[in-house]
Amino acid sequence: MNAIRKKRFLVSCFCLMAIFFLLVTLQVVVELGRSERLRSENAVSRNNAFEKEELYKYAPLFLKQPDIHSNTKRILEKDGYPILLWWSPLTGETGRLGRCGDDTCFFTINRTYQQEPMTKAFLFYGTDFSIDGLPLPREDHHDWALFHEESPKNNYKLFQRPVITLFNHTATFSRHSHLPLTTQYLENIEALTSLKHVISLQKKNSLRQKLAPLVYVQSDCDPPSDRDSYIKELMTHIEVDSYGACLHNRDLPEHLRDPAYMDSDEFYEVLAQYKFILAFENAICEDYITEKLWRPLKLGVVPVYYGSPSIGDWLPSNKSAVLVTAFSHPKDLARYIQVLDTDDKEYEAYLEWKLKGDISNKRLLAAIKERTWGVQDIMKDNYIDAFECMVCTRVWENIRRQAKGMLPTRWNAEANHLSCPRPQVFPFPFPNAHRTALQEMWIPSFEQSKKEARALRQLVERNRNFTAQEFWSLVFRE
Repeated sequence: MNAIRKKRFLVSCFCLMAIFFLLVTLQVVVELGRSERLRSENAVSRNNAFEKEELYKYAPLFLKQPDIHSNTKRILEKDGYPILLWWSPLTGETGRLGRCGDDTCFFTINRTYQQEPMTKAFLFYGTDFSIDGLPLPREDHHDWALFHEESPKNNYKLFQRPVITLFNHTATFSRHSHLPLTTQYLENIEALTSLKHVISLQKKNSLRQKLAPLVYVQSDCDPPSDRDSYIKELMTHIEVDSYGACLHNRDLPEHLRDPAYMDSDEFYEVLAQYKFILAFENAICEDYITEKLWRPLKLGVVPVYYGSPSIGDWLPSNKSAVLVTAFSHPKDLARYIQVLDTDDKEYEAYLEWKLKGDISNKRLLAAIKERTWGVQDIMKDNYIDAFECMVCTRVWENIRRQAKGMLPTRWNAEANHLSCPRPQVFPFPFPNAHRTALQEMWIPSFEQSKKEARALRQLVERNRNFTAQEFWSLVFRE
């Protein structure tokens, strides 16, 4: 019996000692964690000290209420950064601190921030710009910024003076915008001079036995440029291989029919076999230049180009593309292509810049070198980041100006930041001509957009919310 009691006593002692050591170990872990957290918080505090100090200095400038201290505390609790609200949710981010050089802004799509005192700018994506629920009333310190790199057919009213001039900051395909995106489809100069996909003229001449001299690949049919009408007429004068849905007469290999393969090496190999690519934009606007131009130039194929009237400002050399506007009729263009097709020397003159790697266009070289964003370049921001940072930097510039008692700088968009002329029919008659989509839809749409722009301007300047019914009543009252 005594032996049993002795064993129980020893077991109890052992358990108590185990519990004691467990408690000590737990306490050590807790203390280590607390110490580490304090070190981390101290480091963050040191890193943010200057920003917090600066915020105390700048924040009172933007407070509507007289209770500066309570509002400053409220702002500090939100980190004290200017808020830039994507009203058109292009990024899809509910909240992100973005660093732009020495400046930091808070970017969000959360519209509950609309009335926050530190909300300084509303960012709009042009294709999704809608009259419904604009951020009104618009305070004096509320900037509007527009990002629109796409065709005018996506939102014609933005291309009218009354609407484009509502914005303070712009990033568009126009060279005149605050952040020009004219070269958005060109990765770099090396992509133009690369010989990776170039096929020799001797092989191209051999392939002419089974391929047409011209190739056309479009599945966006009947756009405002009315390109399909022109090419349909061109096809009556010269052979064209058309792989897309528009004027289709030739099939791509089965696995290349998916649009996802449009930028694949295999697809490029198909196009590189041709001597000429019909590069027709879907709309005719100054500086609206897409991959339709850059792709053939990269592949060593001569583009037959119809698009930006100022395209000569962007070509790699004076003789690198055949311009459709130089010919009075498609049959004249066809004759010229036929001459180049049979005259190797004349044809190669259009590829001399490519084979020598000699780009003589200083404007193009400077545009690529000086742009603050990159295309498929992990070492540079993309153009959406560059747009956000342009607005962020300008917002902070005004914060600092007002802190010094200076008036804020006012940026304003001009009409030429996003401007396209009325769509035009071609200045020559087609045999058996019929009314095209241009006449049926695009021209009336453009004309109505003028009325919509004037109505929108009037309602925004009234500076209070309005309904769709009010808008359309005003549009059709004119």
